[in-house]
Amino acid sequence: MRSISSLFFLALSVCVAAPAAADRIKDLTAVASVRSNQLIGYGLVVGLQGTGDGSDVPFSGQSLRAMLNQLGVSVDGPLADYDQGSTAVAKLDVKNVAAVLVTAELPPFAKAGQRIDINVSAIGKASSLRGGNLIITRLRGANGSIYAVAQGSLTISAVEVSAAGSSVSTGPTTSGRIPGGAIVEKTVETAFEKSESVVLNILHHDFTTANAVMNAINEKFGAGTATAIDGMSIALRVPQDISQRLTFMSMVENIDVVPGEAVARVVVNSRTGTVVISRNVRVTAAAVTHGGLTVKIAATNEISQPNPFSGGGKGGAGATTQEVQNADISVTEAKNPMFLFKAGVDLREIVKAVNQVGATPSALVAILEALKHAGSLRAELVVI
Repeated sequence: MRSISSLFFLALSVCVAAPAAADRIKDLTAVASVRSNQLIGYGLVVGLQGTGDGSDVPFSGQSLRAMLNQLGVSVDGPLADYDQGSTAVAKLDVKNVAAVLVTAELPPFAKAGQRIDINVSAIGKASSLRGGNLIITRLRGANGSIYAVAQGSLTISAVEVSAAGSSVSTGPTTSGRIPGGAIVEKTVETAFEKSESVVLNILHHDFTTANAVMNAINEKFGAGTATAIDGMSIALRVPQDISQRLTFMSMVENIDVVPGEAVARVVVNSRTGTVVISRNVRVTAAAVTHGGLTVKIAATNEISQPNPFSGGGKGGAGATTQEVQNADISVTEAKNPMFLFKAGVDLREIVKAVNQVGATPSALVAILEALKHAGSLRAELVVI
C-alpha cells in the first residue's frame, strides 16, 4: 500500500513538473537574407459586361489606345493630350474596359518560369470586374526592374445582386485574384548562398528567447556555432558548400526551444469590443466601481378637443381642436457594486470580478483604461 502511494506521488510530481511546451526554431525565427519582395504593375481588364470605367476616366482610354497601337491598330486622335484627346477617347467603347493595379508577392528563391498568385484591383470608375480578363501586365519591384508578367481570367468570390431598386452584396466586386496568374521572369539574388555566416532574426524581440535559441544550437553543434548579435539577431557559422549549408539549416530549424514568456499585454479592439488579456497580466491593489446612467424619454401625442357647444373666441371664431405633445422623462442609474482587486491578482481573478458585476465588453474597456491610468495595471495596454 505504501509503495502504491509512493508511485502515485511520483506520478503526480512528474505531471506537475512537466516542462513547458517547446517550439521549433523555424517557428520562432526567420533567416535575415531570405524574404519576399512586393511587386506592382498597371494594366487593363477587358471583356466586362458594361461595368468598366467608361469615357469619364481618360487614362483608361489612353491606355487602351496605346495598347492597340502596339498591336498595329491605329486610333485617331492624340495619345497624351488630355484636352484634345477626350473627344478621341470617347470614340472608343471603354465600358467594357477597366484600369487596374496588379500586386503580387515574389517568394524567396523563386526561379524564372514559376507561377505566383496576383491580386487585381480597379482604380477607375468600374463597378465590377466580374468576367474580365487581365491583359499582359509587367510587374516591377521597388527598384523598377521587371520580375514577372501577369495575364489571365479573374476570379471574384464576392456576389452582388440588385433588383427593383434593392441590392445585396457579399463583398466588393471591384477586386479579384488570379491564382498562378503571373510568370516569374527574373530571380532575386540573396546573400544566403554567398555569405560566410547566416543570421537568424527572432520574430518577436525577446532576450530570453534569443538566449535559448543560441544555447540550443551550441548544445547540438558545439560551442561557438551560434553567437548573439543583440536581443533579436543570432549569427551562425555555416558550411561553405551550399549542399552542406542547406542540410545544416534544415537541422537547425527543427531544434526544439522553450521560448521566453511574452510581455504582459492587454489588447483592446474598441470597434468590436474584443478584449484579449495575456496570461502574465497583474494588477496592484485597487477598488473599481462602474455604473451606468440611463435616460428614457417617452413622448405621447394627445388631441385636445373643445367642450360641446363651447363659445367662440375673439372675432366669432369657435374653439378648435389642438394637438398636444406630452413627454415623460425618467432617469435611472445602475447600482453596480464596487469590487476590490488585491495586490498581485492574476487574470482569472480579473475576469471573475468583472463578470460578477455584469460588465459589458465596452465597460471592460473603460475599466482597463482607468486601471492603466491609475497605475494599477501591470501590463501594456494596446488599443486597436
